[in-house]
Amino acid sequence: MSVPHSVDRALDLLEAVARSARPVPAKSLAREAGCALSTVYHLMGPLVARGHVDRTPQGYVLGPRVPALYRSFRRHTGLDEETYGMLHAVRRLAGAHAYLSTRRGGRIAVVDSTASGCEGDPFEVGVDRGAHATAHGKVLLASLDRTARRRYLDEHGLPRLTEHTITNPDRFEAELRRVRTAGVAVSVGETDPAYTCVAVPLADGARALSVSLPTERFRGRRGELARVLSRAARHGIPAASE
Repeated sequence: MSVPHSVDRALDLLEAVARSARPVPAKSLAREAGCALSTVYHLMGPLVARGHVDRTPQGYVLGPRVPALYRSFRRHTGLDEETYGMLHAVRRLAGAHAYLSTRRGGRIAVVDSTASGCEGDPFEVGVDRGAHATAHGKVLLASLDRTARRRYLDEHGLPRLTEHTITNPDRFEAELRRVRTAGVAVSVGETDPAYTCVAVPLADGARALSVSLPTERFRGRRGELARVLSRAARHGIPAASE
């Protein structure tokens, strides 16, 4: 089922407001969305009324409804104080930023990290459209059966992000077999040439725990990082609610 154009455009406007570090004037939103100023006012009106967005003299900002949505999101994905503590423990032990990712509804997303807001973070919280090139994406795709994995790849493909990205389907399947055998995935410069990530699956098979660090600091640390992640995964992160 296709998304109604007005809904799609309203969500584009909401995301534009969320991306900005300062209030966004309606004229700026109209230019970014390629629509009339009257369309911006028309689409933003319901978002303001529901509290998802506020309109200030300087422009639009996120509204008071957003924190409640984020709290619900954290609850649905099993993010609590124990999870937060686990990520920061991994960060301390590995000396690298830690991430929690999930596979749900046909999408792979980073749902929390110790790097939020850090400059140069290669894996921002949100839907990961290049998951095939990440360690956490490989772990989550490896846990799918072949039919479900083919469905995911048919939709998202294997686009080349760097010269190291695996774009051949047969090579990618071979890579996932290695991941299932080893219980750990590694991506060296496949998303960003400057970064390497290592990931392990959590017990529910629908989430992954990972770290990322500059590739220049990765040499000789694969075993160490895998052990840190595996110990954290065995210790247990609370299961996400369905």
